[in-house]
Amino acid sequence: MPEETDPCAVAHTPVPAAASSPAVSGGFLAPDRSLIAVFASPVAAFLLRYASDAGFRCLLVEPDSDRAAGAAMTGFGVLGTVPDDIEGADVVVTDHHRDELGVMLRDALATKARWIGVLGNPHHPGPHIAALEALGVSPGDIARVHRPIGLNIGSRTPPEIAISTLAGLLADHNSRPGGFDF
Repeated sequence: MPEETDPCAVAHTPVPAAASSPAVSGGFLAPDRSLIAVFASPVAAFLLRYASDAGFRCLLVEPDSDRAAGAAMTGFGVLGTVPDDIEGADVVVTDHHRDELGVMLRDALATKARWIGVLGNPHHPGPHIAALEALGVSPGDIARVHRPIGLNIGSRTPPEIAISTLAGLLADHNSRPGGFDF
């Protein structure tokens, strides 16, 4: 019987040090590209890997210590809380079913993150709204949370969802509509 693998344990090849330095000019890395995935999930593992390959500085936030320990093997930094100093970062919440959803989003909204989004089906109400309202977050701040996120490519699998999400972020970073409009 084949050995089972952890879906969050995706092999990662770090960006070479010279390319990952914000001081590099003319290279593929823009100094303002940071991606924070919230919650260890199969989508987060692929998203972090693909974003790293595209030149983003990546971090995972996982408040559950057991899940964080398992996710640490991906090679990305793992923190238990959203850091305060994420100015200009993109924050992607990869699991909208977690009990910590409201707290993680509230904490991200309190930062100077450039963009905050939650994965989820656009045909179902977003549970983040009730979670944030219960924490007393203002309607204006709640409206800053993007949902759905990513480009509409019909993605169903974790790698496809990660590609869709990253493509949407790249389009937004580059002030492009995404899709086939040029």
